[in-house]
Amino acid sequence: MKPTRAALVLQHSPPGETRANLDTCIRLATRAANLGADLVLFPELNITGYCTNTNIASFAEPLPCPITDSLLHAATRHNITILAGLVEKKDPDTIFATHVAAMNDGSLGLYRKLHLAPQEKAVFTQGAAIKTFQTNRFNFGIQMCYDAHFPELSTQMALQDAEILFIPHASPRGTPKEKFNSWMRHLRARAFDNGVFVLACNQVGTHSSGLDFPGVAVGIGPDGKVIDTLLDDHEGLLIIDLDSDLLKRVRSHRMRYFLPNRRNDLY
Repeated sequence: MKPTRAALVLQHSPPGETRANLDTCIRLATRAANLGADLVLFPELNITGYCTNTNIASFAEPLPCPITDSLLHAATRHNITILAGLVEKKDPDTIFATHVAAMNDGSLGLYRKLHLAPQEKAVFTQGAAIKTFQTNRFNFGIQMCYDAHFPELSTQMALQDAEILFIPHASPRGTPKEKFNSWMRHLRARAFDNGVFVLACNQVGTHSSGLDFPGVAVGIGPDGKVIDTLLDDHEGLLIIDLDSDLLKRVRSHRMRYFLPNRRNDLY
């Protein structure tokens, strides 16, 4: 891993306002690039918006599509990798909550949410593949919100050489401080147990669906310590500089890097 600057975004993303949400996404990605970011992370379903009623299927797009074309154009133009979310349509009866990786080299990756929250199961189809991705600076995995509550997923991504886990959320209810405290129960453990950076962000604001999202963005080091946070009720952007030397120190420490000592013969 090389030293990396990441931008984490709080975005207000009303369901169905795809064009306006995409315009906001491109604007904030451009701002992140101008601040020297190598990658920008947007919340879960930031482009199509998040809701759990069947109307969301009408916002779904097959991939690739004009939305991903716009993301790739911005990524290559500004030399930044863009991680953004939308509802993906595979066929009339199958839609996924998907996060795409528009790479700065012009390639497109996608991650389909593996663990659906109970209220999402009637709407979305669960993904079926654990994926990691590579840039010329770092290796990374993507999880989406509810995924982060399943420790095995983070471990499998770390075993696939992920150095950073990006975890976009659409997690409603509570104040930013309350949501941050809730995240700390598990996100710090995901970073510490696996020797990886964890970067997470949430949607922000109240939607016509009645959901209210507290704005939280946080970066956590592979030592389990919080690097920086942004807690706000408005759209915003948090810049996190990831220290590659910290990753080396953690992974070279005999007692603080646990993965090499897993009992693969047992589980």
